Amino acid sequence: MTPDILFSLTSPIAMIGWVLLAVSPLAPRYILPVAGLVLPGVLSLVYVALILAFWTSAEGGFDSLASVMLLFDTPGVALAGWVHFLAFDLFVGGWIARNARALGVSHIWVLLCLPFTFLFGPSGLVLWLVLRVFLSKSTPKENSA
Repeated sequence: MTPDILFSLTSPIAMIGWVLLAVSPLAPRYILPVAGLVLPGVLSLVYVALILAFWTSAEGGFDSLASVMLLFDTPGVALAGWVHFLAFDLFVGGWIARNARALGVSHIWVLLCLPFTFLFGPSGLVLWLVLRVFLSKSTPKENSA
């Protein structure tokens, strides 16, 4: 399967996860594990496969910005980087939704954080971490902090 085909498959998988997170209060027991754990897990498996397939053929490395840019000149490695973002950002979005639920925070605040997490990863996480200080009604249940 070519990187272009994998790109066209992985991006919609992530988008389904984000939509599910947005509607998760409808059936949180079922939706949250799928959107926040299963789908990021599937994307993570794709990431591992891409790294195994393309890493050794790529030039570049992590010792300088120029080396990183060269590394991502290889389409398979660039796709792996993209899938990495899709998987981790979706996982963080799932964590935010689960954590808000455990703290008794209204889902409306989660809906505010999800677009930032989807588009700008760490900024959505920072927004949630700040908001939860002011909004949490309890201490987090074990495994949700």
